Amino acid sequence: MTELVRACALSDLADGEPLSVELAGLPEPVAIVRTRGEVFAIQDVCSHAEVPLSEGEVDGCTIECWLHGSRFDLRSGKPTGMPATEPVPVYPVTIEGDDVLIAIDQES
Repeated sequence: MTELVRACALSDLADGEPLSVELAGLPEPVAIVRTRGEVFAIQDVCSHAEVPLSEGEVDGCTIECWLHGSRFDLRSGKPTGMPATEPVPVYPVTIEGDDVLIAIDQES
């Protein structure tokens, strides 16, 4: 079963500046990113070095880890630059008014 969980207000998001949020039902924080007129949600932990991706730089639809420079596609979570080789989870985003809602799979 999928549940929509409010992550933040759309007005809280500055373009290209990730926001880290903790969401009930997820073991790791999520980085919410507004860029190029879209909003993305990606696990806020680099798969290479386990540091917050939200502390990195956003370039278009890519977020770069500040520690070793691994880059991830915000749309798919797939690494687009070494040293990371493993993807990170991404979550579907819905905007309702000023609310940013993230789809979370809940176990039955």
